[in-house]
Amino acid sequence: MLIINRLIRSEILVVLLLISSFSVSAQNTTYINNHKIFAAVLSEAYGIPSSIILAVAIVESASGRAATAKVLNNHFGIVGKNEIVNNRGHKSRYKQYQNELFSYIDFCRTISHKRFYNNLKDKEDAKAWAKAISKAGYAEDPEIWEKRILGAIYSNGL
Repeated sequence: MLIINRLIRSEILVVLLLISSFSVSAQNTTYINNHKIFAAVLSEAYGIPSSIILAVAIVESASGRAATAKVLNNHFGIVGKNEIVNNRGHKSRYKQYQNELFSYIDFCRTISHKRFYNNLKDKEDAKAWAKAISKAGYAEDPEIWEKRILGAIYSNGL
């Protein structure tokens, strides 16, 4: 009986994990569909692959579900000033934007001022972009961040 209960629990766990991954995938698809035009236009303007723009936004904003994305319109985890004070009287360290588009533009503008930018501009090498961005101090843990960005690109077909 104990073995049967464990099997049932493990099957339930597998089903829940599958449902969860489908849910995340659906959320990513919705996020991508809602933001791919921003990424395409900015990719053309700045020479940064739209796959990188979208992947960073997906990872940093949890596909738009993170508090920084919802409250501050910050989809890239960019640090800066904001006017929001939480119920404990604290301010976030993240920058506040008028809307999502301004967040996307600021990300591209920020990246375009980095040393590596001119060497990678207009190149579609996602690995090189992810590595350069992470090593330029964008991520607190560059190796893990880089893997998450590339994972977001591959798993979402960007």
